[in-house]
Amino acid sequence: MSSASLFSPLVERAIEVAAEWHDGTYRKGRWTDPCVSDPGGTPSRVPAMAHVTAVALTVQRAGWGDEAVAAAFLHDTLEDANRHGDALGRPTLVALVGEEVTRIVEAVSEPKRDDAGGWLPWRVRKEAYLRSLAAGPVEAVAVSLADKLHNAYSMASSLEAGIDIFTSAPGRRALSAGAADQRWFFESVLAESRSVEDARLGPLRDRLRAEVDRFAALAGVDSAVE
Repeated sequence: MSSASLFSPLVERAIEVAAEWHDGTYRKGRWTDPCVSDPGGTPSRVPAMAHVTAVALTVQRAGWGDEAVAAAFLHDTLEDANRHGDALGRPTLVALVGEEVTRIVEAVSEPKRDDAGGWLPWRVRKEAYLRSLAAGPVEAVAVSLADKLHNAYSMASSLEAGIDIFTSAPGRRALSAGAADQRWFFESVLAESRSVEDARLGPLRDRLRAEVDRFAALAGVDSAVE
């Protein structure tokens, strides 16, 4: 490995943008013990930045390059509003990190609202995501698999810890869909990934497969077998 490849200005910029955009936003829940106590008594929440970092490190460990790693850090920026409710537009992201990274992020982003500004149903959003993923570059498949891997791992681990992830509680928001729908989406991403041939995708598929099976068993829903 050359000294030049040890540090990536592109990835550094992506980390800055992701940290700024997701500042003050959080995951829906947690299953690990907090490292900081909340004096108000409400369990502290996991910053969204922890999720995108886990996804980006997984993509990097699977052997993907700087553009895919940068996109993994940014994979929720087009889809999720910041803490002020603002949306990040595509032209802004292109100006920040370039067209190639933006195309990957765009392919793993789902629409949240219809043309009239109303919230789209969960299934409609996920079906649109799958169509976008199918039309995107191979790097988007890697980011998608890593994203769903971390989600499935977190969901299964929460269930294993006795947490009802389908019901809201102090410091926790319920998932937007039930166990069967969540399984369907995971399986659909896995199925779509198999239409793309790249050896680096194999380990990502295998680990996601294992976490989906674990989630399905804990949630009491059938899991399809490849």
